[in-house]
Amino acid sequence: MSQLTALILAAGKGTRMKSDLPKVLHTCCGKPMVSHVIEAARAAGADRVVVIAGYKSEMVHEELKDTVLYAEQTEQLGTGHAVMCAEPQLTEEGETLILCGDTPLVTADTLKKLCEAHCAAGNGVTVLSAILDDPTGYGRIIRDADGAFLKITEHKDCTEEERLTKEINAGMYLFDTAMLRDSLSKLTNDNAQGEYYLTDTIEIIKSAGGRVDAMPVSDTNEILGVNTKDQLAEAERIMAAR
Repeated sequence: MSQLTALILAAGKGTRMKSDLPKVLHTCCGKPMVSHVIEAARAAGADRVVVIAGYKSEMVHEELKDTVLYAEQTEQLGTGHAVMCAEPQLTEEGETLILCGDTPLVTADTLKKLCEAHCAAGNGVTVLSAILDDPTGYGRIIRDADGAFLKITEHKDCTEEERLTKEINAGMYLFDTAMLRDSLSKLTNDNAQGEYYLTDTIEIIKSAGGRVDAMPVSDTNEILGVNTKDQLAEAERIMAAR
């Protein structure tokens, strides 16, 4: 694997946590959630880690100090916008791993497998996915009759048939960095929310002839995002059991 940069989305306030602390700083088994994600990225081979901070970013800086690089997302205008804010920190070539600061259970082993699958297939982008018994609310990975990746469709935009798809987008990605940079320059916020969606870059890369695929995780616990105190307690229980 050539140079691997990890971008960690960590700008959200986490309103449902009912706390003034930035969401990613809530601790899971004695360490901030974001620290678990940073460790997994490093152990998977990331030589540069960039944390995209926003809400109370000074607290994130204070916690992580100079162990990582930083980008600032002062306004929350979507996941694509977060990555655009970090673009100056991207390398010219190599690969970029995009992770969430509130998924403390993701493992280095899974991220390594993602890198291997991505490189072996020569993909422009590989999406980490999961097969869920109840995929309600998640964006679906839509494949053709032969199993080739077609697109990601948000739950609310799915047809009845697409809603039956159990493979979901876990919100973590590995991009060819040059293709990511190119697609960010073409990203627009021409949608109902007025936000820049990172998933739109996948469509841009695919349209330009880049290969796109998704790799399901073997343990769906790894993609659990923490949005509430209850979910944090659940993540802590799973991590302790490991």
